[in-house]
Amino acid sequence: MTTLVIIPAFNEARAIGQVVSDIPEGIADEVVVVNNASTDETEDNARAAGATVISEARQGYGYACLRGLEYASAKQPDVLVFLDGDYSDHPEEMTRLVAPIAEDRADFVVGSRIRGETEPGALLPQAQVGNRLACALMHRVWGAEYTDLGPFRAIRFRDLMALDMQDKTFGWTIEMQIKAAEAGLRIEEVPVSYRRRVGVSKITGTVTGTVKASAKILWTIGRMAWTRRRRAPRLRARVAQYREEVPAGTKS
Repeated sequence: MTTLVIIPAFNEARAIGQVVSDIPEGIADEVVVVNNASTDETEDNARAAGATVISEARQGYGYACLRGLEYASAKQPDVLVFLDGDYSDHPEEMTRLVAPIAEDRADFVVGSRIRGETEPGALLPQAQVGNRLACALMHRVWGAEYTDLGPFRAIRFRDLMALDMQDKTFGWTIEMQIKAAEAGLRIEEVPVSYRRRVGVSKITGTVTGTVKASAKILWTIGRMAWTRRRRAPRLRARVAQYREEVPAGTKS
């Protein structure tokens, strides 16, 4: 099973080298840092740590992830892993996310900070409230049993391609979780550790970032709830199609 790691990064020069270095040896075939218009030494430090660096000039978490997905399309890995570049996630726990897919128990694995060990002050109150509300709404509308919108996650490449991801900014993670539920993917949550990030968060670390992210997440839930009945059958059909065209363990 081949695994490609995607790390979106905007001005994470202080942390990115440690993030890349802490990924367990042998678990990732390639580590890709998507430099999202950084103005510091993020790119240089990522390369020095051994990562492949690609660029996305349009700022936005979703833009960076979509650029990483575009790169992955040429590589055709079996599994994609996403994690943040601020060293709040614990890269050494990556095996926890990849194992359920490798053992064919799951297609999509979310690292839950709520179920894991979180350093005091790492998950700010506004983030905790937003997580609870978003997960409660997903349960009510889609019956999905999520506890977190954690960015540390793994998914089969072919299934993520079938989900036809669109969000360019703060709605990327919740779009993936909603579409995974609609598409009938086997979903598993595993506990992961979480610590205070290096530097100040661009989202929950500021009032403006918190408001923008919260508004986008709620808007995404509302929009997708309104359109779910016509989208879900299409997603299920796309997953079946992509699995037939790109069987697990093959490269095109």
